[in-house]
Amino acid sequence: MADTVREIERKYEADRTTQLPDLTGVDGVATVVEAGAEELDAVYYDTAGLHLAAEGITLRRRTGGRDAGWHLKLPVAPGVRDELRAPLSDTPPAELTALLRSRLLDRALVPVVRLRTHRTVRVLRDAGGAPLAEVAVDAVRARRPGPPEGRKNTKAAAVQTRWHEIEVELAGGGGPGLLDAVDRKLAETGVRPAGSASKLARALAETGQRYEDAAGPGTGKGGGTAGEVVLRYVRAQVRAIVELDPAVRRDLPDAVHRMRVATRRLRSAFRSYTKVLDRAETLPLGVELKWLAAELGVERDREVLTARLRAALDGVPRELRLGPVDARLRIWTERRRGGAREQLLAVLDGPRYLALLKRLHALLEAPPLRPAAARPAPEVAARAVLKDYRRLAGRMETALAAPAGRARDEALHGARKAAKRTRYAAEAARPALGRPAKKFARRIKRVQQLLGDHQDSVVARGTLRELATQAQRAGESGFTFGLLHGREEALAADRERRLPRVWKKASRRRYRTALRP
Repeated sequence: MADTVREIERKYEADRTTQLPDLTGVDGVATVVEAGAEELDAVYYDTAGLHLAAEGITLRRRTGGRDAGWHLKLPVAPGVRDELRAPLSDTPPAELTALLRSRLLDRALVPVVRLRTHRTVRVLRDAGGAPLAEVAVDAVRARRPGPPEGRKNTKAAAVQTRWHEIEVELAGGGGPGLLDAVDRKLAETGVRPAGSASKLARALAETGQRYEDAAGPGTGKGGGTAGEVVLRYVRAQVRAIVELDPAVRRDLPDAVHRMRVATRRLRSAFRSYTKVLDRAETLPLGVELKWLAAELGVERDREVLTARLRAALDGVPRELRLGPVDARLRIWTERRRGGAREQLLAVLDGPRYLALLKRLHALLEAPPLRPAAARPAPEVAARAVLKDYRRLAGRMETALAAPAGRARDEALHGARKAAKRTRYAAEAARPALGRPAKKFARRIKRVQQLLGDHQDSVVARGTLRELATQAQRAGESGFTFGLLHGREEALAADRERRLPRVWKKASRRRYRTALRP
């Protein structure tokens, strides 16, 4: 994987006459050291429709300076980006373009602008000489691709623009407070924040290249028709899948879980709001989303199970840990992690996943709306939520009446799935139904969590039996794994005892009545 640097910076307007104030003494700055000048030459790549720029993403090939190479910048928060770097090559490196697949789909990358920058750098250091931040004064020349610069008087001549700017970027021990202090100092001398978030954004704007807002239509808040409310929710889930794709590939914390949840929410919306979206169109997509959720689940379920078993083992007194139980659990985890991770990346690089992304975008561009989509959202949303609730109630009745053992475990797992669907339907209905939908979703979530904890215990017990068997075959003691198995049995029994009370609270008539418009 490419090297990653967290970039936290602020940009300011400047001109040839702008003079930097003395920053010595600003928030722990002891010295300001001249670091010399650099000549930077960067070509930025995007699709012909500027799909990356629309989402604040930049991909460039830069020569000159201390970090020549390919740079991919992904937004994290305002003023914060993760910069992934790869060595120089003639074409964009596959390790970077893979992180863009959910945005690019199968669109080609082309040069969209070239920036040549004369940069003068000053380093802000603390009393110990450690760098806190770098202040760069840049003279920038931007050029849209076109004929060679020496060719003149042609209609296709590239558009060019020039400007000056100041960048202040944290380094080493610098913190956000330093940026605020420098900001105030610059403001005292008349220096103002830049109007563009990046050099690329300014270059594109000033060379006549425009792109549409990546958020797309229908993403605002508020009620409206049933179609508007449902499509807003669907669009948000599709966007979450697209944005989380590179985070999953980078193995960032909780990325797999969040992407899986977005996939499930989207599939649930298709199933709950069949009066709004044509089931004939969404059913095939639901099948593919179920497949993707299952593939994501291999890695996610391993993460959850490993954390559960690790925490349980940490709670066992040392004198009750008989045999190499820590080593056996670690080996079991690593074997499954490697295989699950490789399989997930293969899925994200495969044609089936790419086809799914294209079909989701096509659905948003031409939604298969049914007549009820034009009706007021509260009426349609309430009926959809209550329909899912009735389905959940039936499954809960079956589960609570089932005999103890495997039959009850399976029935409770089925109820858990129905609880998720009901909760997601209520969450989608919040713009239309307001606080009643929020409260109802919160009540159902408590039921879902209790059922989820029970199901996690069922899975954990299966794994503990597997680990105990492996230990026994190796001539080791299986006592500790048996102890943990007994604790999981007790936990599951506790969840079963608590469930009727929690369900009774969640299913009170007043919560359902409040949903009605």
